[in-house]
Amino acid sequence: MKRIINRIYQNQSDIYKVVLFIAVVFSIVYFFPKGGKFKYEFQKGKPWQYENLLAPFDFAIQKTEEEIHQEKKEIQENATIYFEYQEKIVNAVQEKFSNQYDMALVQKGFELNVENRIYKNTAQELISEIYNLGFVDTSEKELFSFERRVLLRKGQEVTEIKYGRLITANEILPFIKQNLQDQIPYAYKSIITNRLTEVLVPNVFYDQKYTEKDLQEALNTISYTKGKVSAKELIIARGDIVEGKKLSVLQSLKKEYTSQVWSKKNYMWILTGYIILVSLAMGMLMLFLYLDRKVIYENNTHVTFIFLNVLLMVCLETFIIKHLSDYLYVVPVCILPIVLKAFFDSRVALFSYLLMVLMLGFVVPSSFEYIYLQTIAGFVTILTVSDIHKRGNLFISVIKITLVYMVTYLAFFIIHEGSIDQIRSRYFGLFALNGVLSFLSVFLIWLYEKLFGLTSDITLLELSNTNSVLLRELNEKAPGTFQHSMQVANLAEAAANEINANVMLTRTGALYHDIGKMVDPFYFTENQSTSVNPHNELPPKESASIIIGHVLEGIELAKKHRLPDRIIDFIRTHHGTSLVYYFYKKEQELNPDLQINPDDFRYPGPIPFSKETCILMMCDAAEAASKSLSEPNATAIDQLVDKIIEKQKSEGQFLNANITLREIERVKKVIQKKLKNIYHLRIEYPE
Repeated sequence: MKRIINRIYQNQSDIYKVVLFIAVVFSIVYFFPKGGKFKYEFQKGKPWQYENLLAPFDFAIQKTEEEIHQEKKEIQENATIYFEYQEKIVNAVQEKFSNQYDMALVQKGFELNVENRIYKNTAQELISEIYNLGFVDTSEKELFSFERRVLLRKGQEVTEIKYGRLITANEILPFIKQNLQDQIPYAYKSIITNRLTEVLVPNVFYDQKYTEKDLQEALNTISYTKGKVSAKELIIARGDIVEGKKLSVLQSLKKEYTSQVWSKKNYMWILTGYIILVSLAMGMLMLFLYLDRKVIYENNTHVTFIFLNVLLMVCLETFIIKHLSDYLYVVPVCILPIVLKAFFDSRVALFSYLLMVLMLGFVVPSSFEYIYLQTIAGFVTILTVSDIHKRGNLFISVIKITLVYMVTYLAFFIIHEGSIDQIRSRYFGLFALNGVLSFLSVFLIWLYEKLFGLTSDITLLELSNTNSVLLRELNEKAPGTFQHSMQVANLAEAAANEINANVMLTRTGALYHDIGKMVDPFYFTENQSTSVNPHNELPPKESASIIIGHVLEGIELAKKHRLPDRIIDFIRTHHGTSLVYYFYKKEQELNPDLQINPDDFRYPGPIPFSKETCILMMCDAAEAASKSLSEPNATAIDQLVDKIIEKQKSEGQFLNANITLREIERVKKVIQKKLKNIYHLRIEYPE
C-alpha cells in the first residue's frame, strides 16, 4: 500500500493531467446536443435542395419558441390575481379608534356627551365602509389596471372585484375628507381625520402564493404542439421554399429525429462517437504541448488554463446553438486565440483554436461554412493581434477580423443564391456585435491574471513604467540602485532579444530585482554619495547579512505591492546561491586561524530556473562589476564578463534553467558589446 501511495505521489502531475483530460472531454460531450446530426440541412427562405421528403413516421408539429413565448405572455397578462381580506384587523382598528377618539376629546377639553358619540359612530361607519371596499397594502395604483378583475379571499369565501375598487394609502386621506359629513363641526372633523390617519392600516394583502400557484397551473396547460404529420405524408417537395408550415414541420421532424430515433436506439453509440472524436482533438492538443511546448506541459496551471478556455468556448457556443441559434455568429470565438497569445505564443493559440473549431463543427448547422469562416478569422487573429499593450493595436485587429467575417459570409451567400439581391444585412450587424464583444478579451486577460497567477504583456508594460509607485520610490530612496537597475534592464532586454526569450518579462524583472535595497540604501556602494562607508564600522559577517537581506526585503516589498510571482522570481533568483565574496574574504583576513563557514556568506537562492532569470543574473553581475574597472577598455570588459559568467557556470547557477551553453555565449557577447558602448570614450575636443 505504501508503495502504491509513493508511486501516486511521484506521478501526481501526470495523474492530474489524465484526470483533467477526462473531465474536459466528458464535459464537452455533456454540453453537446444529445443525439446525432439531422441528415438534411435547410435554412428559412431557401429552396429545398433534396428529393421529395416523406414523413418516415408519425410525429407532432411543434410550436415555435416565439409562439410558445407569446402564449405564455398572454396567460401571464390575464392571470388571476388573488388578494387576502383580514377581518381581525377591522375589529382591532375600530377598538383602537374608539379609545384614541375619547382620549383626544379629553385632551381638547370636550365633554363625552351624546353628540360626540354620534360623531364617533359616524367615523366608525366610515371605517367600516373603507374596510368593506378594501384598504390594500400598496400605494402603487398602477400595479394592475383599474379595470383588472381580481379575486378577494375572505377565509374560504372568494369574491371577484375590480382592482380599482380597492383604496390605497395615497387615496385614504382624500377619501376620509370627502366622506365625513358636512354637519360635523371643523374641530371634531379635524380630530376624527387625525385619529383615522393614525389608526387605519391595510386589511387587504396581495396573495402571492395563490396567485403564483394559479399562474403555474395555467402555464402547465400550454400545449407545445399544433398538429400532426402522418407517416408517408409529403412534407416538402424538391425546390419548394422552406418557410411557413413547411419550415415548422421540418424543424419538428429534426427534433423528433434527435429525441426519438437517436436518443432511443443509438444514443450510446452516438455518445461513444462523440467521446472518441473529442478525445482525439484534446489528445492532439496535449501531444502538441508535450512535444513542442514542454515547459507549458510540465506546468499544470498552464495546461489547466488552456483546457479550461477551450472548454468554456465550446460550452458557450453549444449553449447558443441550443437556445439562440440565430445568434450563432455573435459568439466571439476569436477571444480564445487573443487570450492564449497574450500569455503564451502564436502556435499554442492557433493549435488550440483550430481544434476547438473542429469540435464545434460536429454540432453547428452548415458545419463546412462555419469551420471555414472561423478558421479564416482565426488565422487573421493570430497574424494581426500583437502587442496588445500598444494602444489601438487590438482595435485595428478586431476591425480586420470583423471585415473578414463579413467578406467571407458575402462570398458564401453569393455562391448559394447567385446574387446579392436577397442578402440579409442582419448578419453584418451580428458580425459587428461579434467584433465589439471581442474587446472582452482585455477584461478576460486581467481576470485570468488574478485567477491563475499569469502575467500578460499588458501588466508587464504597466509595471515597467518608471513612474510606477515602487520604481518612483526606488528612484527617490536609492537613486544609484535605480540607475543600476535601468542599465541592467537595457542589457537584459538586448540579451533576451538575442536568444528569443521573453523580452518584456526580462526587462520588467530587471527593473524590480533590487527593490530590496530601498530598506537600507546607504549600505550599498552605488547609493553612497560621500566617502563614508557604514560597512567600515561593522564586522564582515554582519555586513554580509545586510547585503544578503536585500533579497528577502525585496520579496516582502514585492508581495506587499502585489507584484506578479513571475517578477518576484527575478528578485528571488538574481544572486542564486552565490557568495558575498568581498566580505567572505575580509572575514578570512580578519580571522586567519578560524575555519570560516561559507554558508554564512551565501545568498539563500534558489538558482535561476528560466532563460529570463539566467539573463538577469549574468547582466546584473556584469554591470555591477564593470563599475570597478579603473580603465574600462574593450579587453578589460571582455575579460571581466568572461570571468563572471564562467564563475557562475562553474558554481552550477544555470543548471535548473532551460538555457543552452550556446545561448549563454550569445548572451555574454551581447553584454560585452553593450558594456563597451556604455564605456566608449570620445576623443578629447580642443578648447
